[in-house]
Amino acid sequence: MLRIALQCLLPLVLPLLAYLIYAGVSRKTRLLDGAPWLALAATGVGLMAVSLVSWSLLTGAEPGGTYVPARIEDGRVVPGTTE
Repeated sequence: MLRIALQCLLPLVLPLLAYLIYAGVSRKTRLLDGAPWLALAATGVGLMAVSLVSWSLLTGAEPGGTYVPARIEDGRVVPGTTE
């Protein structure tokens, strides 16, 4: 659950954190005055899209496999698999 939350939330929050660190280090402006909110939100959504697409392409079973659903054997639940 934590991995899924980090994969979805971290790309959204990462641009804001980077901007806040930059603004804090540069001290050119007050921390949140004049922040480029649209650019930060668009960057976050873009990073989230990249992470979700890469996750879908890099995980899962091989194409063309046969799914065997979960079943009960000897009183234990055997999870579903792809063969």
